[in-house]
Amino acid sequence: MKIIKLNNIIGTSQEAKVPGDQGSSRRLLLAKDGLGYSFHDTIITAGAEMRLHYTNHIETVYCVSGNGEVEDLTTKKRHKIEEGVMYVLDKHDDHILHGGTEDMRLICIFTPALVGNERQDESGSFPIMNEVLQEIKQIKEKVEKIEEQL
Repeated sequence: MKIIKLNNIIGTSQEAKVPGDQGSSRRLLLAKDGLGYSFHDTIITAGAEMRLHYTNHIETVYCVSGNGEVEDLTTKKRHKIEEGVMYVLDKHDDHILHGGTEDMRLICIFTPALVGNERQDESGSFPIMNEVLQEIKQIKEKVEKIEEQL
């Protein structure tokens, strides 16, 4: 069982600024937790506008407060986001997230899990870093075996 408190994440390396300083992503669960997904509590500031295109990840987003819109750049449709609305970027959808009249608080799940230090590139996508994580895990296992022998 894992117990994680948001207050223990805020202000640490697990809190990442959203591009353009338009909010923050508090990363409560990451690839190192071994669950296959990462879990984020994200704040998008009122009036923010971000083009995002997660080519390497599927994202599920649930709004717990605030308002805004998500614009599908393929269909050109805009969808209202408010408390109780979920959207899923199940086709690696190229989109624009528009902040509304008040800050949005979003719960986001990424599959595969983010490692935690990724930053979005110019297209708004996160790189795949699980290969690096796997190497780190293997090194840790080797270190643990050496420590057992000491």
